[in-house]
Amino acid sequence: MELDERKVKILKAVIKNYLETGEPVGSRTISKYTDLKLSSATIRNEMADLEEMGYIVQPHTSAGRIPTDKGYRLYVDDMMKQKESEMAHREQDLSDREQSVSNREKDVESMAEILSKKVDKVEELLQNVAKVLAKDTNYATMISAPQVKGNKLKFVQLSSLESHKILAVIVMEGNIIRNKVMTVSEELSQENLLKLNILLNTSLTGLSLQEMNLSIVSKMENQAGEHTRLVKEVVDAIVETISGEDNLKIYTSGATNIFKYPELSDSAKASELIYALEEKNSLDSFVSDGTDENQKNSIQVYIGSEAPVESMKDCSVVTATYELQDGMRGTVGIIGPKRMDYEKVVEKLKTIQSQLDDVFKKSLKGWILK
Repeated sequence: MELDERKVKILKAVIKNYLETGEPVGSRTISKYTDLKLSSATIRNEMADLEEMGYIVQPHTSAGRIPTDKGYRLYVDDMMKQKESEMAHREQDLSDREQSVSNREKDVESMAEILSKKVDKVEELLQNVAKVLAKDTNYATMISAPQVKGNKLKFVQLSSLESHKILAVIVMEGNIIRNKVMTVSEELSQENLLKLNILLNTSLTGLSLQEMNLSIVSKMENQAGEHTRLVKEVVDAIVETISGEDNLKIYTSGATNIFKYPELSDSAKASELIYALEEKNSLDSFVSDGTDENQKNSIQVYIGSEAPVESMKDCSVVTATYELQDGMRGTVGIIGPKRMDYEKVVEKLKTIQSQLDDVFKKSLKGWILK
């Protein structure tokens, strides 16, 4: 069976109507909804074919049809292609492009007004973004702090606390600071502490975690002479601190918005979904996808069973990446029913993506991420 133009139009009509009403869609509704000028009987036959092909389903014998995950996927993919095509045409037409920029600036200005309250830490800004996005969309939202994977070390400062204890202040690019109190095997004089600081910064500055390999550590140990064991202890502690699991922080908001949608408000489903949003442990699967170099600046749409989180199999999740600087990316996402307004959500995420990129570039030096 072939998915011809007529079937595609009927499928899109079913989806659009269901997005608006949340009610199963019948053939009579579609006959009024499209410009195909087909009889209800013909539309019923086409809808039966679409059901057989897996694009729509009839939830009850006497009800109309609703889209399946496969139907939504065709609709979303087609929408994304159209948006890419529209963007290409706008870039060729200067007046259209200026209008597009003007409209986007209005959206950005609105978000900027809400976030204009001075913040000193990146996490405060991200929490605000999650709250505003949940309020604007009436869906649940999530946003991750920029990950340090691939980020480079700016410098390390060691200072003595007491006998056999030193404090390491580790600063990564992007003003990401990690503090580590460590117990070492020998007591350090101020002279040896200074030498160790010089050795660490000379050897490790400008390297990412992945580049701090065995060869570099061995070379440092050789240069340390009688303090070889000490160097190994300090380097191990620095690597452990940088790669710690607490690097990934995720902020969520709007979890209770899911009760606004009957298909998600079932007590068991709602409880599982709210638990996932509050505990956040399972959300890192969206973040790891979004911060992949190949997915940079892209919009990802997970529909139903495509979601990597079991409690979100009845939802759709749309994510976008934002960039603090090279090698430091985070993910912002919107979680809602499968009948979410995909076009509005994608546009909103593109605006937020642009907004965060701009804000970070302008204000990065004044913020600290701890």
